[in-house]
Amino acid sequence: MVANRTANRTAQVATFAETPVWVVSAVDCKPFVLTKTSCRPTAIWTCTRNDVFNYCSNSLQNEPTQVNVANNGAEFVGAQLYKHLVEYIENFNAALLRKFEDKSGEDLLDVYTSIWHKYQFSFTVVNGVFAYLNRHWVKREMDNGNPNQVFEVYNLAMITWKNVIFGKLNNNVSSAILKLVEQERNGEKIRTKLISGVINSYLELGVSEGVASTAVQRPISRLAVYKEFFEIRFIENTKNYYTQESVEFLQKHSPVEYMKKVEQRISEERDRCELYLDRSTQDPLAETLNDVLISQHMEYMQNEFQTLLINQKNEDLGRMFLLCGRVAGALDKLRDLLERHIGREGAEAIEKIAAMAAANPKSFVTAILQVHDRYHKLVAEFFQQDPGFVQALDKACTSFINANAVTEAAKSSSKTPELLTRYSDLLLRKGSKLAEEGGTEECLNQVMVIFKYLDDKDVYQKYYSKMLAKRLVGELSASDGAESSMISKLKQMCGFEYTSKLQRMFTDAELSKEVTEEYKKHIQSHGTRYNIDCSIKILATGVWPFSPTESFVIPPAMRESMDTFTAFYQAKHTGRKLNWMLPMGKGELASTPQMAVLMLFNDSTEYSLEKMTGLLNMPQEQVIAHLQVVIKLELIKATPGGFELPSNAAGDTLLKLNDSFNNKRMKVDLSKVPMRGDVKKENDEVQKSVDDDRSMVIQAALVRIMKTRKTLKHTQLMTEVIQQLSSRFQPKVPMIKKCIDTLIDKEYLKRVENDRDSYEYLA
Repeated sequence: MVANRTANRTAQVATFAETPVWVVSAVDCKPFVLTKTSCRPTAIWTCTRNDVFNYCSNSLQNEPTQVNVANNGAEFVGAQLYKHLVEYIENFNAALLRKFEDKSGEDLLDVYTSIWHKYQFSFTVVNGVFAYLNRHWVKREMDNGNPNQVFEVYNLAMITWKNVIFGKLNNNVSSAILKLVEQERNGEKIRTKLISGVINSYLELGVSEGVASTAVQRPISRLAVYKEFFEIRFIENTKNYYTQESVEFLQKHSPVEYMKKVEQRISEERDRCELYLDRSTQDPLAETLNDVLISQHMEYMQNEFQTLLINQKNEDLGRMFLLCGRVAGALDKLRDLLERHIGREGAEAIEKIAAMAAANPKSFVTAILQVHDRYHKLVAEFFQQDPGFVQALDKACTSFINANAVTEAAKSSSKTPELLTRYSDLLLRKGSKLAEEGGTEECLNQVMVIFKYLDDKDVYQKYYSKMLAKRLVGELSASDGAESSMISKLKQMCGFEYTSKLQRMFTDAELSKEVTEEYKKHIQSHGTRYNIDCSIKILATGVWPFSPTESFVIPPAMRESMDTFTAFYQAKHTGRKLNWMLPMGKGELASTPQMAVLMLFNDSTEYSLEKMTGLLNMPQEQVIAHLQVVIKLELIKATPGGFELPSNAAGDTLLKLNDSFNNKRMKVDLSKVPMRGDVKKENDEVQKSVDDDRSMVIQAALVRIMKTRKTLKHTQLMTEVIQQLSSRFQPKVPMIKKCIDTLIDKEYLKRVENDRDSYEYLA
C-alpha cells in the first residue's frame, strides 16, 4: 500500500476514508517492530507526513469546517483525523498493557522500562509526522478554549499511557523501585538503570498535568506525577528504614561511630538522588534524614561533645558540627558548651602557673596562648570559622583572660594588661631570648591575639608607654623595626589616638640621635675634649610618661657636659627650656643617681647616711633606695646591718666601701637591678593615671551623648556610655555616676525637675 500511495501521490488527494490507515502506518513504523534487518521507515513517515498536510489543508473536503478568526479565516480540517488518532493510541496502549500480565518486582521494571523507552521514542517521531496537525488544527482548538480535551500528539500519547498503563501499574512499579532502593541500602548491587528509566517516565507523564498550566506552573506540574506516585512513598520508606536502623545501631555502637554512620548514610542518599532520582527530591530527603538520623538523637550526640573536647578529637568534633549544622538551632547548645569549656580550661591553665606569673610573664602568656591556639584551630579548621563559634571562643577568652587566679591574687583586673606589657617589654629588649625562640614578629602577633581580649586596653597603654620610654631612653630596644611594628599593630587595632603619644616618643628618640650627632660634631669643631662620651635624649613635655623629679648634686664632670649641651641646644633653639630628668639617665654600669652615690667614695671610703644625704641634696628615702641596690651586691657595707639596709635606717648608719668586693660576673650593671618598691610604686602611679584619664574620658563621652540627645534617662545614659567606651575599657558604674555628679557640679548637666531619673544638657 505504501509503494502504491507513493507512486500516485501527485495524482490523488487524501480522503477521509484513508485516515485510519495513515494513523496505523505512522504509529506502526516505530521501534516496536524494527529489527536490525528491517528497512528504514523514513519513506513511510515522510509520505504520511505529506498526506497529513494534504488532508488538513484541503479546503474541498465535504466534512464541516470552522473558521478561525485568529488565523485570518483560513480553514483547517482535522477533527476526524484527531479522533481516529485518539482511538488508535488507546487501543495500542490497551494491547501494550497485556504485556505486563504476571510481571512483578524486577521483572516488571525490566518490561516497563523497555516498553517505555520504545514508546517514548516512537511517539516523539509520530509527533513530528503529525506536526502540521499540531501546529494548526490542535493549536486552533486549544486557543478556542479546549486545552483539556485536545492535545498535541506526543502529549496525547503520554496522557493515554498514564490513563491506560500507568493507572494500572503505578503501585506495583513504585513498590518494585522502593524494593530495589532498600536492597541497595542494605549493600546489595542493583540495576540502577531500571530505577532511572521508571523515574524518567514519571517525569514525562507529568506533562499531562502541565499542558494546560501557565509557564510559571508548568515546572511544578511536571513533577506532580513523580511526587504523588513515587516521592511521597520514597520519603516515607526512607523515614521508616532509617528510624529502625538508627535505633538498632545506637544500641551496639558509640556516639562517634554513630556519627560516622550518619555521615556515610547522608552521603549515600545524596549520591542516590543525583544518580537516578530527580533533584527536587534532595530537599525533602535531606529534611527526612536530618529529622530521623540527627534530630531524634541530638541529645545523645551533644552529650558526647564535652568528652570529645577534653580528648581533643577534632575530626569527630568537626563531624558533629557538620551534622548538627543540618538542624536549625542545634548548634546553639554546642556553642554554649564550647564557651564554658574554654573558659574552664583557660582558668585552670592560668591557675597552674599563678604562683610564678608575676615573676615570669612568659608563663602567663604561654598558658593563655596554648588554650587560645588549640581552640582557634578547632574553630577555624573544623567548625569552618562559624561566626557563632568564633563568638563563643572570643567570649570565653575574654572571660578567663580578664578574670583569673592571677587577677584574683592581685585583687585587680589590671594585672593581666600589666603582665602582657611586661612580656611585650621582654620581647622588644636587647638580647631577648623569647624573640630568638619564636621570632620577634610572630611573638608580637601573639601579643596582639591576647591584647584583643583585654577589657582594660587603656591600662596596657599606660604600662606600655612607661616601658617603651625606658627602652628608648636607655637604648635597650632590640630593633627600631620591631618597635615600629608593634606601634603599628596597636594603631591598627585601636586607632591613631591610642598610639599618638607612643609614635611621638619613638619620633623623639630618632630625633635625639640626630641631635646627639650634631652635638658631638659641634664639640669636635671647637676642639673641646671631654672624658664623658654622652648620648642625650630630648623628650617633649606631656608626651613621655615621666613625672617631674627633684634635682640632686651630681659629679662635676657630668655637670660640665650638661652645661655645655644646654648652651649648644639653646643657641640652636631659642626660647626652648631644658629640664634635666636626672633619675632617668644612666651610665655604662649604673644609673645617674647610683653614679652620684658611688662617686662620693672617690673622696672617702666611709660616710654616714646623714652626711651622704646632705652631700647629694637628695631626700633620705631616695638615698636609701639607691644604696639598697649597691649594698645588696655587697659593694658597700652598712653598720649596723651589714649587707642589709632597712628603709627606715637611722641617719648615723655608717656606709663603708667593701674593699674585698668580689663577683663571679665580669660585668655588674647596677642599673638593671630593680629597686625595692619600684614595681609597687609604678603600679600605683599607673592606676592613678588610669583612673584620672578614665574620669576625663567618661566625662567627655557623657557630654557628647547629652549634647546630641539633650534629655536622657539615667539608665539609657549609662548604657550608651558603656557602649561607646567598651572598646577601650569597661567603665565601672560607680565611676560613671561620679562623673555625672562632677558634670552637674560643673553645670554641664542638670536633673530634670519633675523627673529626677532624667538629665538635661545645659548649653
